Amino acid sequence: MNVDLMRKVDHHLGIPLTFIGTFLIKLGDWMQGKKPSQPKNILFVELSEMGSTIIADPAMKRAQRTFDAELFFVIFSKNKPSLDLLNTIPQNNIFTLCEDNIFTLIRDAVKFLFWCRKNNIDTAIDLELFSRVSALLTGFSGAKNRVGYHNFHGEGLYRGEMLTHKVAYNPHIHIAKNFISLIYALEAKTHEMPFSKIVISEADIKLDQVTFSPEQQAVIQEKVAGLAPSYPETTPRIVLINPNASDLLPQRRWPKANFIALMQNLLNQHEDIIILITGAPGEKAEAQALLEQVNHPRCINFAGQLKLLEMPILYSISTLMVTNDSGPGHFSSITPLKTFVLFGPETPKLYGSLGNSTAIFAGLACSPCVSAANHRKTPCTEPVCMDAITIEQVTQMVNIELTH
Repeated sequence: MNVDLMRKVDHHLGIPLTFIGTFLIKLGDWMQGKKPSQPKNILFVELSEMGSTIIADPAMKRAQRTFDAELFFVIFSKNKPSLDLLNTIPQNNIFTLCEDNIFTLIRDAVKFLFWCRKNNIDTAIDLELFSRVSALLTGFSGAKNRVGYHNFHGEGLYRGEMLTHKVAYNPHIHIAKNFISLIYALEAKTHEMPFSKIVISEADIKLDQVTFSPEQQAVIQEKVAGLAPSYPETTPRIVLINPNASDLLPQRRWPKANFIALMQNLLNQHEDIIILITGAPGEKAEAQALLEQVNHPRCINFAGQLKLLEMPILYSISTLMVTNDSGPGHFSSITPLKTFVLFGPETPKLYGSLGNSTAIFAGLACSPCVSAANHRKTPCTEPVCMDAITIEQVTQMVNIELTH
């Protein structure tokens, strides 16, 4: 299903189903005498954003440490590889939903209910801000503890009343801290309304870093050398350019002409760099079109050359990356790679990378224009917020890093 169809299904089916589900689950809790219990098998529900699985990792590890619990996860099939980057969730504990169409989604949702009971899920934590599908999966998981964001007196985005721990989503702090607040709700000794009345520090959201052996790095270096004959004999520095962003919010893309000019500027000003245009296999043709317009021997189309699990190894041997606000900005955060992330319809204050990252954000009066309150759907068809980030501005910031 495309993104707009998924939004329509979530709205038109999700609202009545969460309304009915509220009564069914409350009745089931009353009949079975269900009360919150000590978490032992904790399920995390996050379906649609690959980057969010990285941002949620500090929360997952805190839950694991605090409760000595086994962790489980449910996610859309296409986004599962992002869970493998940090390997926090065992492979056997991951359930994937096929979102190709509504029939496969319903089929897998039914299988999911049986899977939860087979694994004795006692706690379900809904990481989504607006999805009614995730609310239903959490509600019907059979868990005694059901944690998630509740709207309280806010208007819109009705998701039913299926939670045992209702947390107030705070739109003024980073989403990683919001995720941590869900774990604090479970830790609270007394019931709070709303959860969680605590201070969350920067140390609470620090990401674990990954390291790679020289042998692992050599494999990636060979792949780079296969496309860039001058590498590694002349030991050029690698600059990564990710010009893509997911279809969930295409307004996040910086104009292609800007990326072309940026790459030409950097290649002309730094003779000791090569540029790799990265992307998924399906983005290879787009990367090739950019490559042809850059028209420089030290610019390489590297889209589709690596699996997602190999990307952090590439990051570990590279000097820096420039990317739209998308998955790679978060995937690189588990490595020391210096990353420049271009923001427009969203804000780095809420969704900035947790790694060695610098956000570039014009900060227009209309920006950010997407949030949990509008289902992350903007009426904007002309993302001036991205156009307002100039080629000169980005070139200057990258040059400073390259001349250090």
